[in-house]
Amino acid sequence: MQSLYDVPAPAKLNLFLHITGRRPDGYHLLQSVFMLVDWADTLHFERRKDGLITREDLSWALPQDDLTVRAAQALRMATGCGEGAHIGIHKNVPAQAGMGGGSSDAASTLLALNRLWNLRLALPQLEKIGLTLGADVPFFLRGRNAWVEGIGETITPLENACALPKARFAIVKPTAGLDTKSIFSHPDLKRDSDSATILGFAAAHFDFGRNDLQPVAEALCPEVSEALSWLGSRGMQGRMTGSGSAVFAQMQHATDLSGAPEGWQVRSCENLVIHPLAGWAAEKN
Repeated sequence: MQSLYDVPAPAKLNLFLHITGRRPDGYHLLQSVFMLVDWADTLHFERRKDGLITREDLSWALPQDDLTVRAAQALRMATGCGEGAHIGIHKNVPAQAGMGGGSSDAASTLLALNRLWNLRLALPQLEKIGLTLGADVPFFLRGRNAWVEGIGETITPLENACALPKARFAIVKPTAGLDTKSIFSHPDLKRDSDSATILGFAAAHFDFGRNDLQPVAEALCPEVSEALSWLGSRGMQGRMTGSGSAVFAQMQHATDLSGAPEGWQVRSCENLVIHPLAGWAAEKN
């Protein structure tokens, strides 16, 4: 195999996000539900035998050492593989949105190069590499909507009675972005939410809980409040995803999403039952 084209890297929404504590090392303990949506980046991979990792930006410019390059390098280092790759990225998922675009790109890169380089790593091996790149990467590698705890490393798939029903969401990304570190380091961040349960969430699904990061994010970035008000003007109750600045709301019926301020990105998206690349990891090493 010499190439893999049109490899998807879907975004996620945090249906809720509670901060339940903080570890002595400074990492925050959280509870959340990560839900895959059909707003996705598209990646292309071509095999290089000279051992080089190169990247081509097919939409907007990315940092030189972005997560796709780092993922490819981490995979080679973990396996001793001497292969190289040229990676083309067509970005659609906005940056600094709280939608996990970079982490999803990293996960899709690990899955694609594991196949292109014929490494045959099993999912737990890829997850170990992915966790060094970011706490959200293992979620995208597993490829199923999930209840997430700890610092993001404890992942429980939402299945059977807890599975998410199919739904459509309005997602709004205002022009301004947010820096995750500035939110988690803010003295006003709520860090003592009570622990919730999966069954409690399953009884409410899209109306459960809140995003504990949202009040701080709104204080730091007024456009988050403006985007929530814009959704409210269209009859939808919104909340922020992740560390923002994107906000979202379930669409109960067809709604006119035109007329957003210039520079905002607004999309109607469906949730996914499973990641398009689920099963790309080897079943066993």
